[in-house]
Amino acid sequence: MDPVAVVLIVVLVVVVIVVGWAIATYNGFVKLRNLVQEAWRQIDVELHRRYDLIPNLIETVKGYAAHERAVFDEVTRARAAAANAGGASPAQRAAQEDVLSGAIGRLFAVAEAYPQLRAQAGFAQLQDELTNTEDRIAAGRRFYNANVRDMNTKVETFPPSIIASMFNFSRAEYFEVNDPAVRAAPRVSFQDRGGNVGVYAQGQQPTRQPLPTDSGVQPGTQPPPPPAGGYQGPSASGYQGPPGQQPWQQR
Repeated sequence: MDPVAVVLIVVLVVVVIVVGWAIATYNGFVKLRNLVQEAWRQIDVELHRRYDLIPNLIETVKGYAAHERAVFDEVTRARAAAANAGGASPAQRAAQEDVLSGAIGRLFAVAEAYPQLRAQAGFAQLQDELTNTEDRIAAGRRFYNANVRDMNTKVETFPPSIIASMFNFSRAEYFEVNDPAVRAAPRVSFQDRGGNVGVYAQGQQPTRQPLPTDSGVQPGTQPPPPPAGGYQGPSASGYQGPPGQQPWQQR
């Protein structure tokens, strides 16, 4: 075979392989970009559901604590700012959600001071719905961030980075909510064998509070020793012999 023809065939095969790889890489970028966008839309849906629940929650708490106007105004402003940030980037939306989460936390702190409010069925239902929404937002955030990680890894990896720069595929932003309540150590209640109860944060030693007892002896202390000379009290059989002598020792 003509050497020129061989070279042409090799070059043609290489070109076909490169073109095929470029097409596959481009399609992979498109797929990842669509996954990121779809995951973000799911988060946006749950965020708007959260915004819809907040006004009803405010009105319910206001019925019992109308004087807490500063807290209600704070939650209302934070909700409006978050709801109107639809065109913002995920990082900017996350900052708004941090502010809103803090305001909602203060609203629930107000509600804790009113047992009748916490016992109301409507408030409990709103609280459950908000909790379920928060769980779905957290699940959507994990799914979104996983796709963002895959997208960013591919954008920065060579040789796919060549296709990314040619067709303007760029890094996506993570959606990270920095809520201090999420990072707070869980509190654990306990009761040991001695009847001591306490509450302590994870990773700390328990602080115990003794329970009152009928015997007057505090748990963890030794009872007073018996008087010298043996048995001094009356027996179950009614024996009243001399101290130190048991009933069966009577002659």
